[in-house]
Amino acid sequence: MIVRNFNDAKQTDRRVSADGWESVRLLLADDGMGFSFHITTIQAGASLTFEYKHHFESVYCISGTGSIEDLATGEVHKIEPGTMYALDKHDRHILSGGTELVLACCFNPPVTGQEVHRADGSYAPADEAA
Repeated sequence: MIVRNFNDAKQTDRRVSADGWESVRLLLADDGMGFSFHITTIQAGASLTFEYKHHFESVYCISGTGSIEDLATGEVHKIEPGTMYALDKHDRHILSGGTELVLACCFNPPVTGQEVHRADGSYAPADEAA
């Protein structure tokens, strides 16, 4: 059984941040669960372009408001508490925080915790990750 406390994990290298966001990775690849689980905070006013070419991601909004734009279609969806979205086609998107967004995220394959977003907004494939 794996039991972790968010506030404790936030004080370790499981907390990763960059301009506009922070993520606390509660489950990682080396936990052996087949997915990773993160609590991610998007800052109010941030507008971030991502495209997870090698990962699937599902996201559930815990608090805050914002939007996600599908760059393939131009469609914009409102994000608010209770909204879930899944990037089932490795969708290139813009995630925007109207207010601070707190999101619960699952990645498959799981991230290792050492990934950084590449210039195109993606993470490297699992076999290239640190």
